[in-house]
Amino acid sequence: MPEPSPTQPDPPAAGPRVSAPAWVLSSTATASDRPPAPSTPATSSLPEAVVPPVVELPAPPPPLPPLPTVQSPDGRLVLTDTHLTVLGQTFGLRELERAEVHHVRWVLWVLLGGLGLAVVLIAFLQNWLHTGPAMLGMATTALLLAYGQRGTNRLRLWRLSNSAAHFALPGDLSLWQRLVGELNRRIARTHDRAAAEAAYLLALAEAEAARQAADTSASTFPPPPAY
Repeated sequence: MPEPSPTQPDPPAAGPRVSAPAWVLSSTATASDRPPAPSTPATSSLPEAVVPPVVELPAPPPPLPPLPTVQSPDGRLVLTDTHLTVLGQTFGLRELERAEVHHVRWVLWVLLGGLGLAVVLIAFLQNWLHTGPAMLGMATTALLLAYGQRGTNRLRLWRLSNSAAHFALPGDLSLWQRLVGELNRRIARTHDRAAAEAAYLLALAEAEAARQAADTSASTFPPPPAY
């Protein structure tokens, strides 16, 4: 009769499987309940490259429109865009400061005419002269007096130096005043142009110096270290 085999214990029943806990972000979670953020390796900061500033060069002043040539009817005064010619003598407008014209009398001829007329009248009244010579003397001295009283127009040119130039211009004073007014306007225009050119050259020199300084600072900056 066969022997009974020993009984083996039954394997334990498998229970319910428990899943691993997972973190869920909810509106009620606090900062302490949240998982820590993963740490990232620190990156080494590299020095930024120095960019030299952009230096803008100034624009030159615009050219002036040319002006027509102006002259007096007798040709004694000729005024161009850059020069003045008076009685054959030429001046540059840049060397002139201003101009003025006035009516003046010839004092010498006025004195000679007045004194001569007085002497002739006294001699005629004292019967030292006859009628014919007395009338001739009075006419001559009266002409001298009238010529001195008429006078002339004196043009004075103020130059940038200490000396001034003077010219005698006969004729109507109003004509010379118009020409001198145009001359003063052109002198001021020329000086304004010269000032604009000087300001442009100064600004250009400053811009060139700034650009050279920027190039020098950029070339002397140390290169970044190699990793």
